[in-house]
Amino acid sequence: MKSTSARSGRIIGFICVGLIGLALSACSQDEGGTVDGIDLVDANALTVCTHLPYKPFQFSNDQGEVVGFDVDMLGLLADDLGVEEKVVSMDWNQITSAAVFAAHKCDIAMGGATITDKRAEAVLFSEPYFNATQALLVKKDSDIQGLADLKGKRLAVQTDTTGALYAEKHVDEHGYTNVVFDDLALLTTAVSAGKTAAAIGDNGPFYQYAEDNPGTKVATELDTGEQYGFLAKKDDPNAKKLVERLNGLIADARESGEYDRIYKKWFGHAPADSNE
Repeated sequence: MKSTSARSGRIIGFICVGLIGLALSACSQDEGGTVDGIDLVDANALTVCTHLPYKPFQFSNDQGEVVGFDVDMLGLLADDLGVEEKVVSMDWNQITSAAVFAAHKCDIAMGGATITDKRAEAVLFSEPYFNATQALLVKKDSDIQGLADLKGKRLAVQTDTTGALYAEKHVDEHGYTNVVFDDLALLTTAVSAGKTAAAIGDNGPFYQYAEDNPGTKVATELDTGEQYGFLAKKDDPNAKKLVERLNGLIADARESGEYDRIYKKWFGHAPADSNE
């Protein structure tokens, strides 16, 4: 894959917001086409749905470019097809419910998406490309070390995430109150602003946030054994071809060391093992 600096001019990012009908109608519809035997919603681009921001997986940098680990990983596929990578931001539940695929608004989706049986009922997942777990974000001076320390306190959760499901599963056991936010930025800001005692979410973005915001820290990780996958349209031969091609490229990247290079670029270190 070309370096991100070399590809930056080929990544197009824009935002679509609102309910499914409003969001989809607000986005321009490009003319589709077939590239190397694969049908794309835009003949000149691999169109990728996500929900911004989710740093360091996908976020807008100071130049307004959508960058991140997931962006670079799907850049492997865009480059292999010889097209641009176009990133479209949508509500997360519209992605996991497959509404964006039914409306032909994107070819594939990213977002640090944990592979679950429930989600797999609606979407086709790629092979796992990242190991993750849940974590607790708190203020730097907090004495909270786990869910058991949250009795009577407020815990920030993000809607339609595995962190929210985990928190709901243990709410009666530990006696905290879940406070729901729509995206990662609101979730983490709730902790920094003291609106909640802690937040639960994926470890990667939380470590990134704590690095960028030294007034916070990751109190603990909750070993949930999660793996991320990219999402595409279920029961669709074309989407299956696209995902199979992506799976092959990810396997090649692991073998060549390109995966480790991309990982180190965004996380500051190589993955713990070659099967990360």
